[in-house]
Amino acid sequence: MNDGKAVFNWSGGKDSAMALHKYLRQGNPEISCLLTTVNESFDRVSMHGVRTELMDRQAEILGFPLVKVMLPEMPDMSAYEIIMGRQMSKLREEGIHTAVFGDIFLEDLRKYREDKLSQLGIGCMFPIWKVPTKELVGEFIDLGFKAVTVCVDERFLDKSFVGREIDGDFLKDLPANVDPCGENGEFHSFVYDGPIFRKPVEFEKGRIVYRRYVRQGGQPADDGYQSHDPFDTGFWYCDLMP
Repeated sequence: MNDGKAVFNWSGGKDSAMALHKYLRQGNPEISCLLTTVNESFDRVSMHGVRTELMDRQAEILGFPLVKVMLPEMPDMSAYEIIMGRQMSKLREEGIHTAVFGDIFLEDLRKYREDKLSQLGIGCMFPIWKVPTKELVGEFIDLGFKAVTVCVDERFLDKSFVGREIDGDFLKDLPANVDPCGENGEFHSFVYDGPIFRKPVEFEKGRIVYRRYVRQGGQPADDGYQSHDPFDTGFWYCDLMP
């Protein structure tokens, strides 16, 4: 990796895809790799539950190396920060000066990222920051991106919303209290085609499963960051098969 390059924090979902699309069009520092957090117990993307084999295919089609950060199944903040700190320090030593994120409006999450990475001499970029989420998801669909929901929080959405294509009908069916981009953790997605893809990622929809969590956490984010309020909730997952 050469000096002055960037690492893109990649969840595999639609916000990441839109942020990457905009970043690539703006003449920013070259992206050296995509960075994804993985639940080492299940070999799946943290929160999203997507198999790493599909993430590998996605990254290959996008044309970027994929760096996987292995996290324990239920990491507390201390463990998370130690693991991520080591990984980001390694990337900094390899010439990474910028970390790119697909966050939209969670102020505390942005400050957390900036504060932690500034200690390592790494700056942050947020290509879709403060873009209205209704506008953003509309642009996502208009640009020809294709995505399927892989995880929904039962506090906001029922089982019928998982495994669905993110399209106009999906948006019409969302309850009024759900953000159109799921920015509050209401749902997560896997993007399998669009203008930044060389070809579609092939997969089949598998079983829909339910898991319940009781842990220290709050608003889960794409990379495993958690705020400090406890929550007790369940999630519906659609298992995508390579």
